[in-house]
Amino acid sequence: MSQELDLIINSTQEGIIAIGLDEKIFLFNRGAEQIIGQNAGEVLGLPVQQVIADSRLPVIMKTGESELNQQLCFQNINIITSRIPLRDNTANIVGAFAVFRDISDAISTAEEITNLREMRIMWRAIFESTQDAISVADENGIQVSINRAYTQMTGLSGEDVIGKPCTTDISSGESIHLQVLRERRPVRNTRLKVGPGAREVLVDAAPIIVDGTLKGSVAVIRDISEILHLTSELTRARSMLRKLQAKYTFEDLIGQNPGFTSALQKARIAATTPATILLLGESGTGKELFAHAIHNASDRRHREFIRLNCASLSENVLESELFGYEAGAFTGARKGGRPGLFEAADGGTIFLDEVGMMSHGTQAKLLRVLQEHEVRRVGGTATIAIDTRVIAASNLNLAEAVRNKEFREDLFYRLNVMPISIPPLRERPEDIPRLIHQLIARINQEYGRAVSSLSPGALMLLKNYSWPGNVRELENVLKRAIINLGFHETNLSSPQSGRFFPVSYPDVAGLQAARGAPGIPGAPGIPGAPGIPGTPGIPGTPGTPGSPGTPGTPQNPSPAASSPAASSPAASSPAASSPAASSPAAAFPPAVSPVSPGNREHLSLRDVLKNAEEAHLRRTLAATGQNRTRAASLLGISLRTLQYKLKKHKIN
Repeated sequence: MSQELDLIINSTQEGIIAIGLDEKIFLFNRGAEQIIGQNAGEVLGLPVQQVIADSRLPVIMKTGESELNQQLCFQNINIITSRIPLRDNTANIVGAFAVFRDISDAISTAEEITNLREMRIMWRAIFESTQDAISVADENGIQVSINRAYTQMTGLSGEDVIGKPCTTDISSGESIHLQVLRERRPVRNTRLKVGPGAREVLVDAAPIIVDGTLKGSVAVIRDISEILHLTSELTRARSMLRKLQAKYTFEDLIGQNPGFTSALQKARIAATTPATILLLGESGTGKELFAHAIHNASDRRHREFIRLNCASLSENVLESELFGYEAGAFTGARKGGRPGLFEAADGGTIFLDEVGMMSHGTQAKLLRVLQEHEVRRVGGTATIAIDTRVIAASNLNLAEAVRNKEFREDLFYRLNVMPISIPPLRERPEDIPRLIHQLIARINQEYGRAVSSLSPGALMLLKNYSWPGNVRELENVLKRAIINLGFHETNLSSPQSGRFFPVSYPDVAGLQAARGAPGIPGAPGIPGAPGIPGTPGIPGTPGTPGSPGTPGTPQNPSPAASSPAASSPAASSPAASSPAASSPAAAFPPAVSPVSPGNREHLSLRDVLKNAEEAHLRRTLAATGQNRTRAASLLGISLRTLQYKLKKHKIN
């Protein structure tokens, strides 16, 4: 029994020391040897305090009180010990013993556990606080963790995805976790749609590799719907910025023509008042530049300047843009409604281009704004007071439109407070050289060129052309010429070279034919398609532009009689060779009164130009089979401009 007890005592991991009443050690097991670092044979029979200087076993014998689970440090070893008095059968103290254990490894393990717990808490906090959604899958493609941002983005909770295949949350596209696990490499910038709402996201994912072993995949998911929204807002802000900026001043308006300087003077006076201004003039004469300059010279120059082309929008869209709308006003209306451009321009200026193209219903609402200085949103009942200066513009004859019941008379008089008529470019040829100089400087800056001069021949042709498209057409011609120049060329040659000014001159020829004057020799045009005025193959179209010389009246034959066009089958047809066909009147269809030698002298220059333009429009429409799109292309104008001109000349 004694041997068995010794075996048990020496087999335990704990150290055991026992002393008698004489405070000498009589038990020192193998565990005590390992912890204290001394053999039992060396310490048995020695006073305990000789072996362990601060031993409390003598104190325990005196007090008879046990001390349990006490931690102490012995020779840099962390020990936990319990000291207990020894009693005999009669409860008398006969000694004391201590049971102790080295807990250094346990403390280290506990510290590691604590550190790991703290790190886990910290990483979880980071995991949950990031704005990017995070998804973690194991090596088998089973989702094991997601964060709060993931739930907010996809609408899926942990219960919906954790423990399930990583394809559970994919609405469209391949699971990026499976791709990473298959290829064992990071995958970046993959666009997917996730969650029941099919939200568009951008995903980066990488494998989780521990000691060379693939343990799973982690994906960071970014919601790009917000990025797309911000991009849209940025585009809209840039668009609004363009609307709100007035770029031109009166210094940009160049001209010495009396009619033009008179318009400038009126505009300068109008800028100092809050009055409504009506700018009248053909397309391309610079009405919008006048509006910019008036705003910049007014006391509203630091406020909004908003531009709107009334012909570019349908009636309903135009009203919602101008006056705004309330929520639910129509299908697709923005929640909460939207203010209109009149409200946005409060305190500033709104420029309404092509106001003559408004419907009568919109005209009535515009009249109310001008009269009452207040707007009512589409679908709303409340009125909103505004202080917006209106500058309107039209290339139509609004007075004539009023007489024809095409424009409201009361609105016309409201707009016509300060009318400013801008003359067309053909009436101010003396301004063309200065305009060319200004436009070339602007084009040089835009295209990175260094053109500095224009040949006299080119300048003469440009001055003799009637410019139906006005300054806009002049700018386009110069742009084409400069584009066709070599990069290092600095001089614009005349069109006779065939290299520059790739444009036909129909109105010059038409005007010369109507006047009975000889054409401009050597003014070549662009060859057109068959059946187009100004090209071979159209019977009965004398005075065609683009031929070398335009024939005049029968009394003033021109060199064009011997031109290739004159010798073409069309020119040699009976219709073309008849006296009627060779007269100016033959250039006009029967629906238009011809300009005969008898009544030509009683027509004003404006009437002659109007008749020439109308005749050319009718010829082109007839040649294209009334195809307006093709006719506009051949005339070198936009379809909308063609429609205006057809309406102006009452051509159905």
